[in-house]
Amino acid sequence: MQKFGIGQSVQRFEDPRLLRGHGQFVNDNFLHNQAHAVVLRSPHAHARIRSMDTAKALAAEGVLAIYNGADYAASGLGAPAPVMKRTRIDGSPMFAKPHPVIAREIVHYVGEPVALIIAETLSQAKDAAELVEVDYESLPANVNGARAVQPGSHAVWAECPDNRSHMQEIGDKTATDAAFANATHVVKRRYEVTRLHAQYLEPRGVVGDYDVKNDRYVLYADVQYPHRVREMLSNRVFKLPAHRVHVITQDVGGGFGTKGWQYPEHRLMLWSAKKLGRPVKWNCERSEVILADEHARENITEIELALDADGKFLGLRANVEANVGAYVSSDRNLLAPFGAMRALSGTYAIPAAYAQTHAVMTNCNSTAPYRGAGRPEAIYAIERLVDDAARELKMDPIELRRKNLIAPSAMPLKTALGYNYDCGEFERGMDMTIEAADLAGFSKRRDEAKRRGKLRGISVISAIEMAAGAGIEEAEVRFNTGGTATVIVGTKNQGQGHETMYKQILAERLGLDPAEVEFVDGDTDRLAYGMGTSGSRSTVMGGSAVCVAAEKLVQKGRKIAAHMLEAAEADIVFAQGNFTVTGTDKSVAIKDVAKAAFQPAKLPKGLEPGFYETGTFNSTDFTFPNGAHACEVEIDPDTGEVQLINYVVVDDVGTVINPMTLKGQIHGGVAQGAGQILMEKIVYDEETGQLLSASFMDYAIPRASDMCDMEIHSNPVLTKRNPLGAKGAGEAGVVGAMPAVMNAIADALAREGVKHFDMPASSERVWRALQDARATA
Repeated sequence: MQKFGIGQSVQRFEDPRLLRGHGQFVNDNFLHNQAHAVVLRSPHAHARIRSMDTAKALAAEGVLAIYNGADYAASGLGAPAPVMKRTRIDGSPMFAKPHPVIAREIVHYVGEPVALIIAETLSQAKDAAELVEVDYESLPANVNGARAVQPGSHAVWAECPDNRSHMQEIGDKTATDAAFANATHVVKRRYEVTRLHAQYLEPRGVVGDYDVKNDRYVLYADVQYPHRVREMLSNRVFKLPAHRVHVITQDVGGGFGTKGWQYPEHRLMLWSAKKLGRPVKWNCERSEVILADEHARENITEIELALDADGKFLGLRANVEANVGAYVSSDRNLLAPFGAMRALSGTYAIPAAYAQTHAVMTNCNSTAPYRGAGRPEAIYAIERLVDDAARELKMDPIELRRKNLIAPSAMPLKTALGYNYDCGEFERGMDMTIEAADLAGFSKRRDEAKRRGKLRGISVISAIEMAAGAGIEEAEVRFNTGGTATVIVGTKNQGQGHETMYKQILAERLGLDPAEVEFVDGDTDRLAYGMGTSGSRSTVMGGSAVCVAAEKLVQKGRKIAAHMLEAAEADIVFAQGNFTVTGTDKSVAIKDVAKAAFQPAKLPKGLEPGFYETGTFNSTDFTFPNGAHACEVEIDPDTGEVQLINYVVVDDVGTVINPMTLKGQIHGGVAQGAGQILMEKIVYDEETGQLLSASFMDYAIPRASDMCDMEIHSNPVLTKRNPLGAKGAGEAGVVGAMPAVMNAIADALAREGVKHFDMPASSERVWRALQDARATA
C-alpha cells in the first residue's frame, strides 16, 4: 500500500462520488407516498394577525391540510429554551422568547411562519399558499440594534420595553479601571459588524416521517449534529425516550454553523407526518433562505486600549451590543456574541481586561453561530484597534504588536478574560507572514500604484480562536469477518472531507488500507452518541475518539497475535498494520488478527470473540488555533473599487492531517471573511423593517474574480490536550481574514485622510469616504 496517513496531501475520497452526481442530499430523499409542504411566511417585520382565511386554499386541487399557529399550539408539544440563565442589567432574569414555530397573534420578523400548507405535489402546495388570505395590522418595527435601545424606541415585545434581553460581563472591572487611570495613552474606537447569511450551496431541507409499526419519528435533515437534534426532539419537543426519534443526515452541501438543530420546519414536518399518516417533505427555496434561516454576526463594539509611554498594553475595555433578533430559543442563539467575549484580548499580553456584552432584541431573524461563531468579530475588534492605536500614536503597527504578543515561554497562560492558552508561537508566525508578504518591498509597490493613480494598503494581523471545546465525542471502529473495517463517528461531514481525514488517522494508527475502510456518520441509530460538527472540533474530538478506539483494538489484537504467533504478549509490538514478535521476522497482519477474532478456536482462552471497539474522548479545555495574515489591496479612487492583490496566511492548527484539505479550508474561510468585509450584508428598510436583500440580486457574495492568489504556510505547535496534537482548522481562515482585509483597506484610506471606515467596503461606500475626506481636508 502506498504511504497514506497523517501529514499526507491526499485527494478526498468523497469527491468522485459527489462530482459524478451520486451524492445523497436531503432533497434526494423520496419516501413512498410523501406529501409536500410550503411554509407561508410573514411579509411584515411586526404585525398583528387579524384573521386568516384558508377556505379557498383548502379547496384547491391536491391540498391535504393547512395548519396555523393555533393548530400547532393545541398539540401541546414542547420547545427548546436557553439553559444558561443570565440576567438583565438590573439583576432581573433574562428576557427570552422561544420561537413559537408558527406565529399565532403577532409576527415579529419578515419571514416568520404563519401557516403550513401540505399538498400532493410541491406545485399544488405553492398554488394553495397563494390562496391563503391573511389580514395583517402593521405595527412599528425595530431592525436596527443601535436604535432599538434608544429611549422611546418601539418595543419588539411589550414585556421588554427597552429591548434588552440580558447582559453578561467578564474580567476584573476594578483592575481594568485602575489600568486605564494609570495609562499614558488611551485609544477608543467603535466598530460595526454587519448582519449576514451563510449562503451555503444547498438550502435547508427536511423530510419527516412517522413509523407507525415502531412508534417512532424519523427525520431526514441536513443538520450538523444529528444526535443533539435527536436529544432536543425527544426530550424537549415530543417528550419521548430517545430511541423513538431517529435522525438521518446524509450528504450536506455546506453548513458553516447555520444548519443547526432548532428550526421550526424540523418539528413541523414530523408533527404533520404523524397527523396525516404519511411522510412530509419541505425544501427551502434559494430565494427563501434569508427569510427562513438564522442570521449571523451583527454587533457594535466599543473598545478601548490603555497603553504606557512605551506602547505596552495595560488594559482593555469593551462594550458589545449584539442584535440577536426577535427570538431566543436556545443557548445556540447566544453562542456567537457571548462566546466572542473571551477572544477580545487576542494574542496579546494584556494584564487587565473587562468586557460587557448586551443581547438586543429586534424585529429580525434570530442569530446563531456562523463560521467562527464570535471569534472573527472579536479578533476584528482587537486587530482594528491595534492598527488604529498605532496610527494615533504614530507607531509602527508591527512593532506595536511585537511589544505585546504573548511569548511562548509565558504559556500556559490564563488571559485576563479567562482563556487558557497552552501553546503557540505568535511572533514567529507573524515574522513568517511578513517575510512571505514581502512587507519590506511594499513602499515601492505603493509608489508604483500611485503613479497609476491607484491607492495601495497593506496589513499584518495576529489572530487566535478557541476550538474543540470541552465535551465528549464517540467513535467506533468495527472490523468484520473478512478483515475490513467500518469507522462510525458522531461528527457530521458537511463538505470538509471527514471521510478522508478519518481514514488517514486509521491508516496511521492501524495501518489500514483506506480502500478497505467504510465511513459512516450522520445516523443516530448507528452510534450511541455524538456531539456533531461545530467549532472546528471534528479532527480534535472525533479524531481523538478514533485514536482511543484504535488503541483498544491494538491492545486486544496484541493478545490474539501473541496466541497466533505462540509468543508472550509482552514480546509483541505493533507497527504499520502488523503485530511482530520482537527481534524476529514472525508477524501477522491486523487483517488476519481481525479474521481470527471471529473464530473462538483461534483465540486465547477466556478472550471475548469479535474485533470492534468504541472510543470516547473527553476534552477538558479548548484548543487555540492561531496564525498571522497579511493582506495587500489596491483601490481605484475614481470608482472606489477594492481589489485584493496578495494574501498570505501562516497558521498554527497543531498537527496537520492533510495539508491539501487544510489549504482548502483556509481558502474557503478567507473568502467568507473577505466577502463580509467587501460586500456581504443583510439589509432591512429601517422604517418598515422590510427585508431588502432577500436574493442574490441584492445580496452579494464574492466570486473568483474578487479573490487573489493565496500563499499558505504552516507554523505548527502541537498541543498536548489531545492524542493527535491537533488544534482544529475549519474556522482559522475567516477569523483572521476579516481584520486583515479591513485593515489593509483602512491603511490605504488613512493615507487619503479617511479617519474611520466600517464594513462593507463596497465601491460606493469607499468612493464616498474618499470624497468626504477630500471635502474636509
